[in-house]
Amino acid sequence: MRRLSRPIEFLPEFAILPPMPAFLEFEKPIAELEGKIEELRHLTDGGALNIAEEVGRMQEKVERMLRTTYAKLTPWQKVLVARHPERPHALEYIENLFEDYLPLAGDRAFAEDRAIVGGLARFDGRSVVVIGNEKGHDTESRLTHNFGMARPEGYRKAMRLMRLAERFGLPVVTLVDTSGAYPGKGAEERGQAEAIARSIETCLDLETPLIGVVIGEGGSGGAIALAAANRVLMLEHAVYSVISPEGCASILWRDSDVAQDAAEALKLTAQDLLDLEVIDAIVPEPVGGAHRDKDLIFANVKAAIAAALETLLKSDGPVLRKQRREKFLAMGQKGLG
Repeated sequence: MRRLSRPIEFLPEFAILPPMPAFLEFEKPIAELEGKIEELRHLTDGGALNIAEEVGRMQEKVERMLRTTYAKLTPWQKVLVARHPERPHALEYIENLFEDYLPLAGDRAFAEDRAIVGGLARFDGRSVVVIGNEKGHDTESRLTHNFGMARPEGYRKAMRLMRLAERFGLPVVTLVDTSGAYPGKGAEERGQAEAIARSIETCLDLETPLIGVVIGEGGSGGAIALAAANRVLMLEHAVYSVISPEGCASILWRDSDVAQDAAEALKLTAQDLLDLEVIDAIVPEPVGGAHRDKDLIFANVKAAIAAALETLLKSDGPVLRKQRREKFLAMGQKGLG
């Protein structure tokens, strides 16, 4: 699987520099500067000029600009980062965080839905069940995985895997990254709302540790169907909301162009949700987003899951089930009475 390198670092010889990532609209000044660095690299490769010191200064400026920009992202900008095309998705996390992954397919009722992937694996030597929304990384894989938008059979597959985990006493780790459940006619005919509700019910009923990680977009019931967990972790620049900003703007203002205002009102950032006690912890991302240093984000997510799992394994099944239910019943009570 293709993996991006770390952010560009000053190399004395300039033999090879890693490819520049795709840039978002608010990153244009950074893109321009990194473009100049790339041009200077070609000049140096040709042996015409010795400008290593200048490139080093420019690279330091890029890093300062990244730190400054990402320290004050607006909610809408965080939405854009969460949707970045090069951001790592579920299968990349599975490949890099888990060993001996054995995918399991089908809901044993209708079909296989590749928008949700999952199966048996080992995490730090312990057997677990891992489930995630997979968006795909190019046109072909995005179509194959339906852009991470699951149909009813996807949620029923997730329920099957969660019950399998409970039967054998295995912890469950879910990787949430979806704009929402698939809204197509066929999905509605096959009971989309019922499948999501049953999946949430299954999450709340499990007598085994359940850890949910919002790695990109956590959209609506399509996300909470996998994220009603004992511990909900969220990446620093991920988003988690009852509806997308565009959908909210279209419904409330009849104008999708005010999506930025909707993003502000929805309180969808990890920082807002931690304050509201909807999530339990924020996993820090590399400066510039998870796509700029995949090795680092994999290490950070692995450490966060390991810490949560260590705590949860100290409790037995009925206690885990009770704690999970009480956690979600308490949401929205902060500041009341």
